[in-house]
Amino acid sequence: MWDRDRVIVLGHRGYMSRFPENSILAFKKAIEAGADGIELDVWLTKDGRVIVMHDETIDRTSNMKGRQKEMTLNELKRADIGMGERIPTLEEVFEALPKDALINVEIKDRDAVEKVAEIVRNNNPERVMISSFDVEALREYRKYDGETRVGLLIDREDTLQMVPELKEELNLWSINIPVEAVTLLGFEKTVQAIGWTRSLGLKIVLWTANDELFYRDDNLLKLKGLFEVVIANDVERIIGYLRELGLR
Repeated sequence: MWDRDRVIVLGHRGYMSRFPENSILAFKKAIEAGADGIELDVWLTKDGRVIVMHDETIDRTSNMKGRQKEMTLNELKRADIGMGERIPTLEEVFEALPKDALINVEIKDRDAVEKVAEIVRNNNPERVMISSFDVEALREYRKYDGETRVGLLIDREDTLQMVPELKEELNLWSINIPVEAVTLLGFEKTVQAIGWTRSLGLKIVLWTANDELFYRDDNLLKLKGLFEVVIANDVERIIGYLRELGLR
């Protein structure tokens, strides 16, 4: 499901430029807008449920405060995350989306790993990519699931040096690189790093904290042919742009 002849678009925390991030509404709207799937973040609650939330607390994205790891699912369900939406469980996301929608599960909480693997196992692992900045979380995940695609999120240059070793150890499918690398490393160095990574047989997933970087200085145009997946906040804009580039 992840091997396609066009660039895959995932809605970053759903369609977060228009709808509450990491909500069922944002996920559904991303798919309706033409995304191939969505990206989300997971944590384990006090009572052992996997919920979808980016931060370590619910303070920024809801009308309540607290650390989700210190709260039960029932307590968390009382929080409004915008537009009347409630904090979803990972199971609810799988149930809400079409069976062919791709789902990138980013692990923020090592404690959630075993439960995530169980949920993925029961919900068509072929549609899933597991990702994390936390190498230990990915190592832990592989104890329970040796097959599902795994992407290593990169936010530091020194992590790249570990890629060949981690590719074999974790059976990596992709390296998930921020477009910010172009600004930090320079364009030529970024292209060299991507080319080297691809030579190892790995896919490239591009993401950013700021969608404008996809378009600034024609970054995506210059990287054409060097990436397989884009994770964007504004789904419709990125799809339109990729069509202009002949990548959709």
